[in-house]
Amino acid sequence: MIIGIGTDLCDIRRIEAALERHGERFMKRVYTDIEIARATRKPHRTASSLAMAFAAKEACSKALGTGFRRGVYHNTMGVVHQPSGKPDMVLIEGAKARLEELTPDGKTASVYVTLTDEYPLANAVVVISAD
Repeated sequence: MIIGIGTDLCDIRRIEAALERHGERFMKRVYTDIEIARATRKPHRTASSLAMAFAAKEACSKALGTGFRRGVYHNTMGVVHQPSGKPDMVLIEGAKARLEELTPDGKTASVYVTLTDEYPLANAVVVISAD
């Protein structure tokens, strides 16, 4: 059963501007070390990669039904990639607690993420299901 759906569109140029203005401080405030490492491996794709992660976090906060409040913040979720390249979302602290609140007793929640970009936009869709 689907318990949450979220989507977000992020303007890559906004991320480029934030990186120019605030650099590492912005990255450390919004992204996990894993997200930063992946994004900075290809300097010409850094802003695009970070924009997709940003969109994924926004989409996940919507799927959780809270937005960025009630313990759900950028630093309580992170995009990780399987060796195949498939993105996954890892939730900790308040985001994980919110997912547990949404999950019916006896069910296991799964978070599905899809990402895409076409300059100047990055898009993410998150679906949360419980089986």
